[in-house]
Amino acid sequence: MRIFFKHFICLLFLQNLAAQVQEEFNPPENIKSIVFKGPTEDQFPVIKIGEPLYLEFDDILANEQDYYYKVIHCDYDWTPSSLLKSQYLDGVDNQRITDYENSFSTLQSYSNYQLTIPNDNVRLKVSGNYLIEIYNSNNDLQFSRRFVVYKDIVAVSTSIKRSRDFNYINEKQVVQFSITSGSLRLINPKKEVKVAILQNHYWPTAITNIAPQYTLGSELVYKYDQETAFYGGNEFLLFDTSDLRAPSSQISSIDLTDLYNHYLFADDFRNDKPYTYFPDINGDFVVRTLQGDNTSREAEYTNVYFSLPYTEYIALDDVYIFGKFNNYALTDQNKLVYNEKNGMLEATLKMKQGFYNYKYVVKGGEKIKLNEVGGNFHFTENNYLVLVYYRNFGDMYDSIIGIGSANSRNITN
Repeated sequence: MRIFFKHFICLLFLQNLAAQVQEEFNPPENIKSIVFKGPTEDQFPVIKIGEPLYLEFDDILANEQDYYYKVIHCDYDWTPSSLLKSQYLDGVDNQRITDYENSFSTLQSYSNYQLTIPNDNVRLKVSGNYLIEIYNSNNDLQFSRRFVVYKDIVAVSTSIKRSRDFNYINEKQVVQFSITSGSLRLINPKKEVKVAILQNHYWPTAITNIAPQYTLGSELVYKYDQETAFYGGNEFLLFDTSDLRAPSSQISSIDLTDLYNHYLFADDFRNDKPYTYFPDINGDFVVRTLQGDNTSREAEYTNVYFSLPYTEYIALDDVYIFGKFNNYALTDQNKLVYNEKNGMLEATLKMKQGFYNYKYVVKGGEKIKLNEVGGNFHFTENNYLVLVYYRNFGDMYDSIIGIGSANSRNITN
């Protein structure tokens, strides 16, 4: 009986381990500038099955060490699916990344690694949620990133509305959409179909587990208000270091020590100011340089200096620099530190040349306040993505059968 009980406990442990939600794992300090995208410039790959996805990253140790990649298929809730690798992959993963070169004529040496899927070793067979993991030669996980693969089976019509709740009419944006199944016959859509709604490809605020409000023939209608509403936030702040020696409207001064140093003009709180539109790329970044032809291997790394006035409004909360360039991670590296001499919160980040979006977020305890510094406005331009998942009775995994997208630039009442 005792032996049986031990085996039962071990089985439960293995089942719980397999059912863990696959969160994105952020890299050590030596790995930087992770670019991960599909055919579009958005650095969250949403690819139609058969389309390529592209991964690139730098190792500033520059010792040409070996890195390997693995691909994991996940269900709707980002737990590993019950599919075997042979059921979702053609070929074999856990392969070494063979496309890498050292940087050329840069002050900061680095090794640049590039990977494209599909390749000669592996191809994706089914749609759904995926995670790619990068390991070093000691089989230590270095970082992981989510991506999704879809089949274009259903049509998704999406629009952005102002909130009808007068408490949030100037702060929130509502995503309304409908799914037309066409030739796909849905017997029990409330159980067979699930959706995920993302703002600017940011998973922590994704809205999930929304059932269709009603059906009209082959159309599933989601015309909710509060249930599918997002805070609008504000336009991201930005700077451009693609020209190493040129100050700009965002860069106050530049000097050269071991690396180039770019000092940004001090930012300010915008939560109590009127909304002002200026174009951004919704938190993303683009690596680019005017000093070389091969951006991946000739772009410099520079020290970028950020500053924000400290106010009693912050109190003892922590403030972080937030953007896709660091996968929205809140780490000691991008945490602002108080400077007693000038009363500013400051941070310095080593970043590859390019165009960057960023904003400041506040963390008090376990609560992250995304828009405490920038404010919320219904005018803000945001991208929205609707993912439609499907699992028929007897299926072993959640497939993605369609996507919809909209931009709040076209918001209506």
